[in-house]
Amino acid sequence: MRRAAVAAAALAVTAPLTLGAAGDAGAAPGIVRPVADHPIVFARYNAAAPVEDLWAISPSGGGPVRLTHTPDISDVMPSWSPDGTRVAFLRYGAGGAVDGIWTMKSNGTDLHSVPGTNGASDPAWSPDGTRIAYSKPVGTQRELYVADVDGSPVKRLTHTTADEFHPTWSPDGGSLAYSRADASGHSRLMRIALSTLAQTPITLAGSQDWTPDWSRGNRIVFSRLDSTGFSHLYVVRPDGGGLHRITSARANDKFPSWSPDGRRLVFTRGGTDDADPEHLFLVRADGTALTQLTHAATHDLEADWRP
Repeated sequence: MRRAAVAAAALAVTAPLTLGAAGDAGAAPGIVRPVADHPIVFARYNAAAPVEDLWAISPSGGGPVRLTHTPDISDVMPSWSPDGTRVAFLRYGAGGAVDGIWTMKSNGTDLHSVPGTNGASDPAWSPDGTRIAYSKPVGTQRELYVADVDGSPVKRLTHTTADEFHPTWSPDGGSLAYSRADASGHSRLMRIALSTLAQTPITLAGSQDWTPDWSRGNRIVFSRLDSTGFSHLYVVRPDGGGLHRITSARANDKFPSWSPDGRRLVFTRGGTDDADPEHLFLVRADGTALTQLTHAATHDLEADWRP
């Protein structure tokens, strides 16, 4: 995560649900417009102002809607509630005065912090809407936790010497898939059963597999840095079978998220450094019908498609 340098410790007021007059350019707020059904929420920043806000955009295109506007606070890693009424996300900044998971209504109002989540990241809302899984540091490692939406009771899920990141729920809410990064810098996908805490590998050791997302159709998409030197999207079954690559361009593809019907994906492409914009793209699950969704000179990251 980028930690913006800040001087003030006050939260800014959340902006109304608006579009910039220049559409995707992220200009000053203009006409209020509704977001289409099943919008995509994502984090955006630019090189001149590396503090992220949350935005939403219709998968059919058009200008994105700004949901938060906090000049000294970064809002990142959004996750939709299953009924589409709220978003969980990570908020941090103001010299460390703000740090933890928050939730808000889908229009950016009614913000609430989740107690006990300082230092946490990667919030993931459960399919039944009652719990949030997340990653949190324990000493020098990051482990997985799950808690009710109000922050309690907290249950620690993993106890390893590796770093556990980016949990994603199975459709039945009984398991999580996640990335496990070892001391060598490699990361593989793992699966944990919440009833027994039994952990099972999904992908092989020595891989570079990140940011999984579990579909309602019981497939897991993820980003893999493969032998081409680029990160591409791959899909795999929860048992590790059926692995195949979806994208193959000479570009870095990351942060995939399934559409509600499991037919398409939204993901981020680009970003070799802060001067290289990152845009949201859509693609069918078979790798066809690639479409660029955002076009501004910004970094558009961590998209989540509303269930």
